[in-house]
Amino acid sequence: MEITDNLNIVQFKPLITPEQLKEKFPLTDETAHLVAESRRVIQAILTNKDKRRLVIAGPCSLHDSKASFDYAGRLKKLQDKFRKKLLIIMRTYFEKPRTTLGWKGMLYDPYLDGTDNIEEGFNRARDILLEIGKNGLTCATEFLDPIVPQYLADLISWASIGARTAESQIHRQMASGLSMPIGFKNSTDGNLTSAVDAIKAAASPHSFLGISRNGQVIIAETRGNKFGHLVMRGGADCPNYGAEYVAFAGVLLKKAGIGNGIIVDCSHANSNKDYRLQRNAIIDVAGQVKSGTSLIAGVMLESFITAGNQKLTKPEKLTYGQSLTDECIGWEETEELISIFLLSQAQWQFACPLDDSLPVWP
Repeated sequence: MEITDNLNIVQFKPLITPEQLKEKFPLTDETAHLVAESRRVIQAILTNKDKRRLVIAGPCSLHDSKASFDYAGRLKKLQDKFRKKLLIIMRTYFEKPRTTLGWKGMLYDPYLDGTDNIEEGFNRARDILLEIGKNGLTCATEFLDPIVPQYLADLISWASIGARTAESQIHRQMASGLSMPIGFKNSTDGNLTSAVDAIKAAASPHSFLGISRNGQVIIAETRGNKFGHLVMRGGADCPNYGAEYVAFAGVLLKKAGIGNGIIVDCSHANSNKDYRLQRNAIIDVAGQVKSGTSLIAGVMLESFITAGNQKLTKPEKLTYGQSLTDECIGWEETEELISIFLLSQAQWQFACPLDDSLPVWP
């Protein structure tokens, strides 16, 4: 008989099961409580029951455990300082969607050499999440592959579905069964409709194919995720962090019967991928918050120790604490921008003028 399947598969490699990985890197009672409590706080912030705001800050993607722990320690000090006003959680993104080709993240290529040791990627990812949790900070990520949550989701307080996958039925179904609040990004052209539709779809029950903790293929039946919300990340032609865009989003959400708040992503298209323009975005959003809007539940910053980004090369030649993917603001600016996010209106205007030397976006 002529072979008709797996014609383009070179080989199948066995992978550690979610249960085996969790036995190898077990969740402690203390970290479990931290994750559960932070999810409850995020839910309360999204529904305006908690008057704090959410700040999601961290590298575009993680590639270096040492620098990741260094950054997390710095962020934890800010969380301790601002805990009465902010809930700060760290971006720990291990998967990166690629438009064409490129490094797909620590989960897929942890050695940065194209060997694609995915099992080692899972080991490193879970180890990083546990270490950050042990030090009292919680984590955010983007889920790209629907299998990944079974390995890592118990350590995640907030997750996103990206601009390119928010329209995907598979990701909407997956989100309906996830245990943490899920932010859906607007599409890359700036349209909000696909994300609003995704929030509604994920709030409903679904049945879909997946894997269990022991690696068995199963049918997952979900009850729906009631804490889906919109993440505004700008579009191809202009940013959408301004008050008029936020107000328009509020109208769409109200018509759709969605009562959860909005997260504004100060990076990506809202900064035209110029890390220096994240400042202008967060200052504008801070002004809206101080003007009394209840629509904005929080912000996201792409931030690392060293500003900018760098090309992938041999690990020993990389700049410490600098992004391999999108440009990030450096630590000093991260500390400054988070510090001013909830200042009073008068202090905000005096201390944080827009940087007129930067290019205007758009």
